[in-house]
Amino acid sequence: MIPDQFPVYLVSWEESVLLAKKLAWLVKEVKPLPDLVIAIGRGGYVPARVVCDFLLTTQLTSIRVEHWGPAARCSESALVRFPLSIPVTGMNLLVIDDVTDTGETLMATVEYLERLEPARIRTGVLHHKDTSSFCPDYFAEPVHEWRWIVYPWALHEDLTGFLQLVLTPIPASLVEIGVALRERFQMQASQSDLSDAAEELVRQGNAMKTGDRYRAS
Repeated sequence: MIPDQFPVYLVSWEESVLLAKKLAWLVKEVKPLPDLVIAIGRGGYVPARVVCDFLLTTQLTSIRVEHWGPAARCSESALVRFPLSIPVTGMNLLVIDDVTDTGETLMATVEYLERLEPARIRTGVLHHKDTSSFCPDYFAEPVHEWRWIVYPWALHEDLTGFLQLVLTPIPASLVEIGVALRERFQMQASQSDLSDAAEELVRQGNAMKTGDRYRAS
């Protein structure tokens, strides 16, 4: 169960590219190189594309596995929602995701792919948490102390979810909302990103705005 308070780390675009580059270099050290790279959607889409760039391969496809939602909301189990549409029998596969948290997403993916009889399955992530029950073959950076990691391609979605957690019936300014995020989640977000997320909640009907202040609806 996710606690009410926990640390959140925001990854920048520059850092995410550097991590994907490091991941690609680790993959290159082991032969044979993959015949096909499979991104786990949604978190693995961007890392897989960058890894493919450094591997100089165009052989990239994806599957959709659902487990984690916005702001650390977790479903009961990982589920392959959109499977592969091509045969991979006898192929060397590289599966890419952004992070191993519980490890259930990669476990479900590998179990699914094994039934398709590839020659080999290797897995890689940007961040590998010690809490994960699944250890990938490659990871760019270990995470020894648990924290929720927000990647730039999921910033708006996650930040909107976290804002919904800190909003109360008492109207608050963006500055006050930012303070609440730092106190509860150790989360630093720009005023622009906070504004976008707050306005998103208003559009969804999950918040109300009076002047420049927001409150839970």
